[in-house]
Amino acid sequence: MKIVFAGSPEFAVPVLKALNASGAEITAVLTQPDKPVGRKKILTPTPVKAEAIKLGLPVFDFAKIREHVSEISNLADIMITCAYGQILTREVLDCFKGGVWNLHASLLPKFRGASPIQSAILAGEKYTGITVMKTELEVDSGDILLVKRCAVGEKTYGALRDELSALAADAAVEALEYLKAGEPLLLMQDEAGITHCKKITKDEAKIDFDSSAEEVVRLIRAMNPEPVAYCLQNGNVLNILNAQVCEGEGAAGEVIFADKRGVCVACIDGAVSISELIPAGGKRMKASDYANGRKIKAGDKLD
Repeated sequence: MKIVFAGSPEFAVPVLKALNASGAEITAVLTQPDKPVGRKKILTPTPVKAEAIKLGLPVFDFAKIREHVSEISNLADIMITCAYGQILTREVLDCFKGGVWNLHASLLPKFRGASPIQSAILAGEKYTGITVMKTELEVDSGDILLVKRCAVGEKTYGALRDELSALAADAAVEALEYLKAGEPLLLMQDEAGITHCKKITKDEAKIDFDSSAEEVVRLIRAMNPEPVAYCLQNGNVLNILNAQVCEGEGAAGEVIFADKRGVCVACIDGAVSISELIPAGGKRMKASDYANGRKIKAGDKLD
């Protein structure tokens, strides 16, 4: 069975590597175009393109795949996608007689859309996972081929993303075996359980201490390592990387203590103990070191 793989970010690289290592006949890799990166705006390929070149696989980085239907129409029997980053039209889907199969980082039908991992953390989900589904025109709406689950726990977005990336690699190889066997059994998504999520913006990473301590900690975990949760101290941005729920009372946003234990801030319900942060114009540091440098003290207000 011939396969086209479509993906772009680092998250999709383990999937490509696993499929290639399994002996799958990958006839082409599709990815997003090179983009300027850094202050010098150096034109840089996507992680998937870099890996495909390393593996010696043909790569196409179409800006708009819908404009290249004739070039992909006879490439393979199926296409497997993972964080490709482009909407597929009916003409594109029809190029693959065995279907297009997407690996989505949630337990569908929950969290259809662009930020499923962060949204699962924000919502306080106990479990999330990878869903392999048949791609249809409506985003993330297709019938389900298989699901792999993992615990959310107290993981940050970065840690959970890495775990799900590895899980997606396993799911892709397993899904391919089902597809090779022919006529796999599919499960329809439960329409009653559908939720949607959009791309997370920096504005949504601002901490609101007029929330519960649990909600604040989930926000901080969901925004680490990007776009990074933040609050304001005397009008300056204070980026918060790690925190835990703790005991303490005070007005929302009030610093209860700032010492070798860290920085404890009151919420509308409970308090959070900040353990790691990045001050404006500074470097990543322990909150206790920030407090020891007398940059923050009990009674200060964080907004």
